[in-house]
Amino acid sequence: MPNTDFPLPKFHFSVEWGGSKIAFTEVSGLNKEMDVIEHRVGSSPEFFKKKMPGMLKLSNITLKRGLFAGDNEFYDWYNTVALNTVERRNITISLLDENHEPKVVWKVKDCFIVSLKCTDMKSDANEAAIDTVEIANHGFTMEHI
Repeated sequence: MPNTDFPLPKFHFSVEWGGSKIAFTEVSGLNKEMDVIEHRVGSSPEFFKKKMPGMLKLSNITLKRGLFAGDNEFYDWYNTVALNTVERRNITISLLDENHEPKVVWKVKDCFIVSLKCTDMKSDANEAAIDTVEIANHGFTMEHI
């Protein structure tokens, strides 16, 4: 029986992205939104538009992870774009429990990098260098395990 006293914490997760096993520090943008189509027939006795579902909009997903010496994987993946071709990858994002077992899994399909933001640098900073990628996708499913 699942524990319903407390929700799952969001700080314990894993990302399988077809690259190295370096852990990510942040994942955001798992959003779906549906446009609304409004329609009204001129002879309708109701003085409002009827609404129906329209096109689905998907947000880009943002992944952040630490920068390691000799690690060019984000850059190499980004550089697969050439003449309307790109390497697409399926990504699996899992929210884990205290036993490191997945409890909620998002399976994102046909992903490719659309933005690569390299770390900023500051001479007086006391923090890790973080790279950020923004990934376009063609939909995701969500499974509660």
